[in-house]
Amino acid sequence: MLVMGILNVTPDSFADGGEYLDSESAITYGLHMVEDGADIIDIGGESTRPGADRVPAGEEQARVIPVIRALAESSVEISADTMRASTAKLAVEAGATIINDVSGGAADSQMFATIADLGCKYILMHWRGHSKDMNSKAIYADVVTEVIAELNSQLVKALEAGIKREKIILDPGIGFAKDAEHNWEILRRIDEFAALSYPILIGHSRKRFLGGDTPDEREEATVGVTRSLVGKGIWGVRVHGVKENVEAVRS
Repeated sequence: MLVMGILNVTPDSFADGGEYLDSESAITYGLHMVEDGADIIDIGGESTRPGADRVPAGEEQARVIPVIRALAESSVEISADTMRASTAKLAVEAGATIINDVSGGAADSQMFATIADLGCKYILMHWRGHSKDMNSKAIYADVVTEVIAELNSQLVKALEAGIKREKIILDPGIGFAKDAEHNWEILRRIDEFAALSYPILIGHSRKRFLGGDTPDEREEATVGVTRSLVGKGIWGVRVHGVKENVEAVRS
């Protein structure tokens, strides 16, 4: 199971907003996560925490492209966390090999065609809406069945657009338009996602459903979930605390 280290070049991400907003500190921290054992560094320039405002494309790109370029030149595998096709194209040109789209292609009508042209790996996440209103959409009769159905709907569109099956990674979208019970139900039934025969990424790190008043207080629970996923056929976990999660995966 791979460990993807989170690098938010933003002022407002829920767990580390503002800590790595300038390129120099972001690059230094990215290299630090690699030293701690991260297999991939996931770089984002737009917060997707509940209630967050979107930022202009130019601002997102100014934040992330210099960091992607510098880390890629140091032979680090880079994932670019973006919902915009224009940012995805620039990110791959700068050295990213994976696009992590939390909207699963729903936020930008050009995303699937762009990814097909780029030929990079693509993480397609379950999504029901932007941060401003996603919490109101956390309504399910059977969260696992519905999330899988909605992922499959986007998968069909991605494949029809020309994205190769072997390039696609799926993410059930822990915390996105889901309440705590929905998140735990997905984790309890993770075998149903593994059975889809696509690589599966889980992004549970420090999210509110884990308990604790602050993100830092959720690190122990984050590591516990990571440990529970070992041997379950999961491709990777996306985490803030790389060293502790690497130890959980490899111990």
